[in-house]
Amino acid sequence: MVSEDLLKQINFIKEIDKLKYIQRKTKLINSDRPENDAEHSWHLAVMAIVLSAHANSTVDILKVIKMVLIHDIVEIDAGDTFIYDTAKDHTNTAEEFEAAKRIFGLLPADQAAHFIAIWEEFEEGKTAEAKFARTMDRLEPLLQNASNQGGTWSEYQVPYQKVYEKKKIMKEGSETIWEYAEQLLNESVAKGILKKE
Repeated sequence: MVSEDLLKQINFIKEIDKLKYIQRKTKLINSDRPENDAEHSWHLAVMAIVLSAHANSTVDILKVIKMVLIHDIVEIDAGDTFIYDTAKDHTNTAEEFEAAKRIFGLLPADQAAHFIAIWEEFEEGKTAEAKFARTMDRLEPLLQNASNQGGTWSEYQVPYQKVYEKKKIMKEGSETIWEYAEQLLNESVAKGILKKE
């Protein structure tokens, strides 16, 4: 007989397939096709593995991978909020918390509680793991936009200072990666694909 826990887990697995349909504003590197949330999460997980030696302090890489794989699952219900959106703040909202409770709540209670705790830790951004995970989350679209002649920076006329303000949080997770990112931002300005006001 199939256990109730397994059925709940399979139901959750089916539900998160919807993440593949959540389109982001940023486009794939050297492409004009928008990235979806599932692709984004996968890319961050691989980036975290590859770049973990650059974290400011030793991190539990499995926890970081969990964070980057589940942090956007709430967007199945809440939708993707563009980081440079001027109408809606790109922070943890009540809507996202309700989504976390519903979607992670499909799992057996102990797993649901674990996933919600991991998601909340990422959103709060206070632990070494959360800081590094958030560095990955900010680095990937920077790489995409720099490869796409400014990408969403150009498309939505996002100025350098706003990009810098949103990206500087990367320093908390990795000073080394932030140094690289800052250089990439400056190069983007020099190329004219990121405008200073």
